Amino acid sequence: MKRVFKYLLIIIGMVSLWIGTFYISKTYMFEKSVNNEQKNEEVVVNPIEKEVYPKVHKLSMIMTGDALIHGSVYKDAHIGNNIYDFTKQVELIKPIIQKYDLAYYNQETIIGGKDLGLSSYPMFNSPDEIGDCMLDAGFNLISLATNHTLDKGEKGVLYSTNYWKQKKNVLAVGSYDSIEARNTPVIKEKNGITYTMLSYTTVTNGLYPPTGKDYLTNIFTYEKAKTDIENVRDKVDLLIVAMHWGQEYTHTPVPLQKELANYFSKLGVDIIIGTHPHVLEPIEYVGDTLVIYSLGNFISAQIGIDKLTGALLSLDVTKTINEDKTSEIQISNINAELIYTYYKNWKDFKVIPYKDLTDEILPNYRNHYEKYSNVLKQYDNTIPVTSLE
Repeated sequence: MKRVFKYLLIIIGMVSLWIGTFYISKTYMFEKSVNNEQKNEEVVVNPIEKEVYPKVHKLSMIMTGDALIHGSVYKDAHIGNNIYDFTKQVELIKPIIQKYDLAYYNQETIIGGKDLGLSSYPMFNSPDEIGDCMLDAGFNLISLATNHTLDKGEKGVLYSTNYWKQKKNVLAVGSYDSIEARNTPVIKEKNGITYTMLSYTTVTNGLYPPTGKDYLTNIFTYEKAKTDIENVRDKVDLLIVAMHWGQEYTHTPVPLQKELANYFSKLGVDIIIGTHPHVLEPIEYVGDTLVIYSLGNFISAQIGIDKLTGALLSLDVTKTINEDKTSEIQISNINAELIYTYYKNWKDFKVIPYKDLTDEILPNYRNHYEKYSNVLKQYDNTIPVTSLE
């Protein structure tokens, strides 16, 4: 019996040794397998991809001239109960504007609040709805510094600045409610391109802001413009200046316009958009600066084909980032399209592209097309103008 018990203990010991050996072996093989998998994983990890240069960013831009809202224009838009709807007046232009990333126009007549009374020439006040209409059409760059900014005094300006501040994704400049607002540039970004716009007027119709409140309208001085531009030039890719300048009703820029174009070019401005003449003036490059002396009226009730013909000017802005992280801005694909404000008996106002005109709408419109195309190309005959075909 003792011998049997002895053999049983031997067998149990051998089995225990075999189980322990098997367990140690499996543990070793498992750990070895895990280690090999980890090593394999480390080998197949993809390296960080190298950045590819140059990097290219693009945005599209379109611009037009003055929204000069005479009494007959807003009366034509009146639908009752002191409510106005300008939609039909710009319905042929809206599909064009909405194709672009940035779209500029000049709000010639202040939106000063209906409580101050709507009014026409010579002291204007326009209804909110014209701003609403232009924004709905796709405009998002608005110049507010004109010779009519102060037509309704400080109250009108404060109403106007409050109106524009409430609008999203809009840059409205040239008139402010404080010196802090005037001295703080608003920088925006689109498609990887940063931009801002400054706006000045050289004319005020003899109207001036109260002492200490020069911010209400941005009256041009060389020193002010230089300080503003130097403050923002290195912070943006694209710098636009809106200039209310020149002489009314002449197709030829006056010497001051030429002088200021050179001044802004030396300060590094990319695009100058001119307004105030209410008729078309030429387009040219001054150094690296694209200068649009005047795009005429966008809409008005003025008399004469010169004053009823304006233009849309479109272009592309390309930003190229090089491997050394320097960047370059290029303006290309410049194209002008003539527009005409139609009305009959001071009613039925509508802005119409020249290519959609007929002799019934504007007799001899083809001859007018040739005349105004040549005005735009007077200084640079490479500027293309949308054909009538």
